[in-house]
Amino acid sequence: MKIALFSNKSYTERFFTQANSRFGHEILFIAQRLNHHNASIAQGCQAVCVFVNDILDKRTITALAKNGVNTIALRCAGFNNVDLKAARDSDITVVRVPAYSPHAVAEHTIAMILVLNRKIHKAHARIREGNFSLKGLMGFDLHDYPVGIIGTGQIGQVVARILHGFGCRIMAYDPQPNIKCIELGVQYVSLDELFRKSYIITLHCPLVPETHHIINANSISKMQDCVMIINTSRGALIDTKDVIDGLKSRKIGYLGLDVYEEEADLFFEDLSNEIIQDDQFARLLMFPNVIVTGHQAFFTNNALQSIAQTTLENITDIEQNRICPNLVTDALIVH
Repeated sequence: MKIALFSNKSYTERFFTQANSRFGHEILFIAQRLNHHNASIAQGCQAVCVFVNDILDKRTITALAKNGVNTIALRCAGFNNVDLKAARDSDITVVRVPAYSPHAVAEHTIAMILVLNRKIHKAHARIREGNFSLKGLMGFDLHDYPVGIIGTGQIGQVVARILHGFGCRIMAYDPQPNIKCIELGVQYVSLDELFRKSYIITLHCPLVPETHHIINANSISKMQDCVMIINTSRGALIDTKDVIDGLKSRKIGYLGLDVYEEEADLFFEDLSNEIIQDDQFARLLMFPNVIVTGHQAFFTNNALQSIAQTTLENITDIEQNRICPNLVTDALIVH
């Protein structure tokens, strides 16, 4: 197939070029994010390859279909940025990478928990200035600590396994309990009970209508005082304004974000010489108990190899009329 790959970065091109030596597709690497304004770039291509911040709404998909595109290949697990009904109506197949490296995201989650708890970011900055005081750096033992995991798919399962190694008491909420988590001793509870009893809450669920702003003023009010919240999943799981209010009231004691609801105009770009126009994001960065990374939880050598390999395998399956195990269908939305 001829593929238009949008939101390209140098590392994306390197891994896809290496993987494509096995498949022989023709890949057009495009730095721009895909939207309805630039969909015409894909004219003559049978497939588009897109990432988390490309916009595949009805207008974009209609334009792609008119240009001859029959496949949308997501190089990520989430598909909240795709209008699946519009794709179906336009007879466009959507495929994704459901499990590129659950370990990459899970390990980044644990890193954020440890950094926030032991205040490693603050200690590092102090030591570089010759300040060896321990004041304000006290943490807590993770052993026997109550942790709540929202979403126990492949990433949530790995998070549970790592936390089990720390000796945490683990609760989880998921409409479809994971037998491997149950075998670890994870206790499945209602969402309200998880909010009430967890001192750390980490999000590993897809962004669907039922989970949009699952962390909001109402849910925060049910949580333990000084709760830690970690989000390495999708930014819109969190209502940013309500979380800021929770930080100001000290109801939220720690916040770790690798994703942000309005990240599309920020993440993956070098804005070090720019003025950040997003006031809510700027406010978040002012809190001493908040750490933010720029959607890098997936960013390991292993994950990028897997993403490129699986994406090109998906496209090849469609091209050769084989059954593709990674089709995105409306049925997936219920999870």
